[in-house]
Amino acid sequence: MKKTQLKTFYLTALITIGFSTMGHSQQGTVVVNEDPAIANLLKLKKEINSNEKNSNRYKIQIYSGHLSRAESIKSSFNGSVGQWNSQLVFEAPNYKVWVGNFRKRLEADRALVEVQKKFGDAFIFKPLKEKN
Repeated sequence: MKKTQLKTFYLTALITIGFSTMGHSQQGTVVVNEDPAIANLLKLKKEINSNEKNSNRYKIQIYSGHLSRAESIKSSFNGSVGQWNSQLVFEAPNYKVWVGNFRKRLEADRALVEVQKKFGDAFIFKPLKEKN
């Protein structure tokens, strides 16, 4: 009697599994109706990301400290070296003078050699991306 019950159980389980897998093997097509504004937004996002500040660029920092001294260093740089653009940036608690916007580390290294002739403490760094 137990063998018959066991055979019935296995047969029922096999049939159940067989039908459940057949139910999942359906085929069909999915049509996505997307608003054209979404494509425009994605295009705009790509454009913004390509123009984003401090993206994968190298800069040279020539000073970090008080505002008056930072302004003095910046004007001194513009008057003497001045081949690259300089900017005054505030990162709490210091004002920093950053020079250049180099795509490759090699370009930044070459510029650093020139900058260090006048500003010996200068160094190359890669700024973090600004979070919005």
